[in-house]
Amino acid sequence: MEYLNVIAAAIASYLLGAVWYMVWSRQWMQAAGIEADENGRPKSGMGPVTYLLAFLAALMVAGMMRHVFAQAGITNVAKGGLSGLGLGLFIASPWIMLNNAFGGRPFRLTLIDGGYATFGCGLIGIVLSLF
Repeated sequence: MEYLNVIAAAIASYLLGAVWYMVWSRQWMQAAGIEADENGRPKSGMGPVTYLLAFLAALMVAGMMRHVFAQAGITNVAKGGLSGLGLGLFIASPWIMLNNAFGGRPFRLTLIDGGYATFGCGLIGIVLSLF
């Protein structure tokens, strides 16, 4: 049954990403240098493969976090959420910052993407701790 909580956590994080990037879409596209069409959507379009890869990434993160939580004995929601936030803020976000810095991307892109990584990991931690 451990697979079900990993899938549930990945779905929760994926849905958070959908909301996060809808809220920050204009700022994110501008910071990422993505051109918008007349409707404000990316000109290049984002096909189904992009969304499939996003879910696969969420599934991989949730699976590894489940393993880390099991090894660390993290079993309650408060510890799960806090540990998830910590993993997002102090592991995922610095890698995003490093990639953006070497790519010459604006720091606000790091804030948007790192914010999602931080809160996404926090949400994964909460969901994993519920089961």
